Amino acid sequence: MLQSNYFQNNIELNESVVETQQLKTSLWLDSVLFTPQWWIGLCLSILPWIIWFLVSQKDSRNRLLYSGFIIIIIASFLDFLGVQFGLWLYNYEVFPWMPAYLPWDSTLVPVIVISLIEYKPHFSPLLKALIFAFLSSFVGGNIFEYFDFYKRIHWETYYSFPIYFFIFLIGYWTSLRDNYAHFKIHSGV
Repeated sequence: MLQSNYFQNNIELNESVVETQQLKTSLWLDSVLFTPQWWIGLCLSILPWIIWFLVSQKDSRNRLLYSGFIIIIIASFLDFLGVQFGLWLYNYEVFPWMPAYLPWDSTLVPVIVISLIEYKPHFSPLLKALIFAFLSSFVGGNIFEYFDFYKRIHWETYYSFPIYFFIFLIGYWTSLRDNYAHFKIHSGV
């Protein structure tokens, strides 16, 4: 394919994507916005963070927020890939412009992980990862599917188990990093 053909095809494909997104936004405005499911999604996007801030230890917040941010990036990226490859879809997005489900990726997964890290810190991280992976894959996912927030298309529930297991372990590992001590020592702050 010639480079000019590629550019023209890319422009046409992008126009198709924009048109599809406009249709999706219109559908969202007519069928999702301000429904009970939308309000639940909005509450699930905000309330867990508020509760976590109220009950978490102040001296651990920066370290755990750092871990939470890494978890959000990983969960959102993997969720984005799953939606883009047609493995699953979401029915009641808080915002129609994000293919991943905001309450799950940006709130529930990171808040649960950082809460488990903070609670009983000397408890086995492998056992916590197993508990988190089991509850996220087989309980949380199925509850979201039961209430039509989530629809599996080419995905089995048990595929999620190792993914959540490793997401927890990455979050745990990042919570142990002493990221800023190096800069304080070398900068004289």
